[in-house]
Amino acid sequence: MQYGFVIDHDRCIGCHACTVACKAENDVPVGDFRTWVKYIEQGTFPEVKRHFAVLRCNHCTDAPCVTICPVNALEKRPDGIVDLDRDACIGCRACMQACPYDAIYVNADSGAAEKCHYCAHRVERGLDPACVVVCPVEAILPGDLDDPGSRAGRAMREKETTVRRAEQGTGPNVHYVGIDDLTLQPGAAHRPEHYIWSDRPPDKPEAWPGSLPLVPDAAVVLDTGHRVEWGWHVSLYLLTKGIAAGAAVLAPFAAALGLGERVAAYAPELIALVFTAITCLLLVGDLARPTRFYRLLTRPNWKSWLVRGGVVLTAFGVLTLGSLAARLAGAGEVADALRWAAAVVGLAVAGYTAFLFAQCKGRDLWESRLLLPHLIAQAVMCGAACFLVLAPSSRAGAVVLAVSALAHLGFALAERFGKHATDNARQAAAFLTTIKLGPIYPFREGLIAGVAVAIVLLPLFAPAAGVAALIGLYLYEDAYVRAGQLPPLS
Repeated sequence: MQYGFVIDHDRCIGCHACTVACKAENDVPVGDFRTWVKYIEQGTFPEVKRHFAVLRCNHCTDAPCVTICPVNALEKRPDGIVDLDRDACIGCRACMQACPYDAIYVNADSGAAEKCHYCAHRVERGLDPACVVVCPVEAILPGDLDDPGSRAGRAMREKETTVRRAEQGTGPNVHYVGIDDLTLQPGAAHRPEHYIWSDRPPDKPEAWPGSLPLVPDAAVVLDTGHRVEWGWHVSLYLLTKGIAAGAAVLAPFAAALGLGERVAAYAPELIALVFTAITCLLLVGDLARPTRFYRLLTRPNWKSWLVRGGVVLTAFGVLTLGSLAARLAGAGEVADALRWAAAVVGLAVAGYTAFLFAQCKGRDLWESRLLLPHLIAQAVMCGAACFLVLAPSSRAGAVVLAVSALAHLGFALAERFGKHATDNARQAAAFLTTIKLGPIYPFREGLIAGVAVAIVLLPLFAPAAGVAALIGLYLYEDAYVRAGQLPPLS
C-alpha cells in the first residue's frame, strides 16, 4: 500500500485553497508551508503564460529523510505515509538537507521539524486530506497508488504523469498531470527580487551565477523561501574535527615530524581530545533543541551517519584518552599501541562526514566521490599545521603541510571546475565563487590563505604558515557548506 497524490495541472487554477486549508488544518506558522503553489511566467508582454506547480512532501518510497534522522522521528508507515513525531525531533535539520524537495521546515516556536503528513489524523478516520476537500476543481486526487481503483490509481492509469527530481532515486509518490516541464526544473527560471505580491524572501540573497544559463523570458513570480539551515557551526565543525583527526593520524610520527620528546609524548593526544570536545559542543549547540541531544543515545537510528559518526567520535575519544592515560602511567608500549589504533580511527573521524553528506540527497555537491579523500587530505593538513606551531623548524612537518595543502587545493578546484552529474551539483559548484563572507569571497580567499600564503610563509615563519592554513580551510568550509544549500530544490 502506498498513499500518494496525483495533481492535475490541466485543472489547477493556482487559487491557493490547498495552501490555506493545510495551514488551517495543521496550525502551520506564518511564513512556513507544508504545501504551496509556485508561479512561473514565461514570455514577453503581451504573449505571456503563467504556469502553476503545487509542491509538497512526496512521501517517497525510499525516503532519505527517514534514513538520515538520527532519533527515528521520521517513519515510513505501512500505508506509505512518511510521518514525523514532533516530540521526538531534536532539531538537527538533517532531514531538511536530505529532502530533495524542500518539503520540511522547522517550527520556530517548538524547534521541531514539520512537513505534510498526508493529514494522517483525517485519513485514519476515513476522511480525505484537507487540501483535497477544498480544491474547487478537484485537481488533487488522493489514494493508494498501488490500487488501480483508487482516484489516484485511476488517474495514473488513464493519464500520462511525471514526478519531481526522479534522478534522486527516492521514488516520489506525488505524480503530476499536465505540468509544464519548466516548473519541475529548479533554478531554470530567473528569480527576480520582487514577486507579484511581495518581495522575494531574503533567505538566500546571493545572485544567480553568471556562468549558469537560464531559460530566456522565464521568471519565478511567486514562491516560498527556504533558509540555509546549516551555517558556521557546521563549517567550524569540519575544521575542528579535521584538527582532532589530523593530530591523531600524525601522532605515531610526531618525533619524526620534529616534535621534542616530551611534546611528542603528550601533545597529539591533548590536541585531539580538546578539538574532539569542541566538535561535540558545536554539534549539540547547532541543534534547535539542544537539551534533547541525549535522544541520540536513547532512540538512535543506526542507519543515520549522524549516529554512526557519534559512535566513531566516541571510540576515537576513548582510544585517545586511553593512550594519554597509559603514557602518564608509564605504560609506553600500551600508549603506543593505543596511539596507532587512534590513528586508524582518526581516518574514520576525518572521513565519516562524506558518508553523512552522501545521505543529504537534496545537496548534490556534497555527494561528490571526491569528498572522502578531500576530508582526509584536510585532516592531514590540519595536523601538520598544529605540529608546525609546536615545532617551527621541522622540515618534515613543512613538507607534509605543503603536500597536503596542495592536495586540498587540487580537490577544491576539482569540486569547483570539474564535471558534475546533475544540475543541482553544477549550480552549487558555480555558487562556490560567488558567496561572500563580509567583504571577502571565502572560496577564493580560503584557497589563497590556506595554500599560497601557507607555502610562502613556510620558510619564513612556519607557525604563521600553519595558522594561515587553518584560517584558509575554515573559509573554504564556509563557502562549501553554504554553496551546497543555495540551489533551489522546488
